[in-house]
Amino acid sequence: MAYVRFLGHAAFEIELSGKLIYIDPWIEGNPQAAVKLDDIKRADYIFVTHDHGDHLGNAVEISKKTGAPVVTLYEIALDVERKGGNSIGANIGGPIKLEGITAYFTPAFHTGRCAGVVIKGKEGTIYHAGDTGVFGDMALISELYKPDIALLPIGGHFTMGPFEAAKAVELLKPKVVIPMHYNTFPVIRADPYEFEKLVKEKVPDVKVVILKPGEKYEF
Repeated sequence: MAYVRFLGHAAFEIELSGKLIYIDPWIEGNPQAAVKLDDIKRADYIFVTHDHGDHLGNAVEISKKTGAPVVTLYEIALDVERKGGNSIGANIGGPIKLEGITAYFTPAFHTGRCAGVVIKGKEGTIYHAGDTGVFGDMALISELYKPDIALLPIGGHFTMGPFEAAKAVELLKPKVVIPMHYNTFPVIRADPYEFEKLVKEKVPDVKVVILKPGEKYEF
């Protein structure tokens, strides 16, 4: 059975098409971290949405330990290689064909080199928005990729807050949405149940799954 496990902040462990995937694996220094770096023994792919420290995190260390490539934007991939990790550099656009899964980097509105990522496997399609505000072309992401599960930031200040993220759900139309990137620091304090309430008002058919760090959603 496939699953999405919340590791805290914007970090996730995902099993999809038999592949073990990490997204934005900030472990060391993450006050929400549900695992320690030593706990991660295996990875098939590591996706990084952007190179801010709370997202690039420990991607290089995990790559060195497991041999898994860091799949990320091209310039970030070059930095990963310079630091001794393995990488697959790509960019926003068409499909990235990997063993068992296909990925697509999507726009994200944030500072620096940034993206969201859609990952398609046999059990379903997951969209990790990275750090972003809401934008109209989320409707295009919905039309093109039809994500089953959306992982959306709700903490505000640097990203969407609950109000904007609820609009993103309306545009994306996933089956399930999981909030992330909130309550790690005081400046991104947010109430996930406020987000849940707003989603139920706008798109009642979408299921909101609020995960504590370490919890998983199976599908």
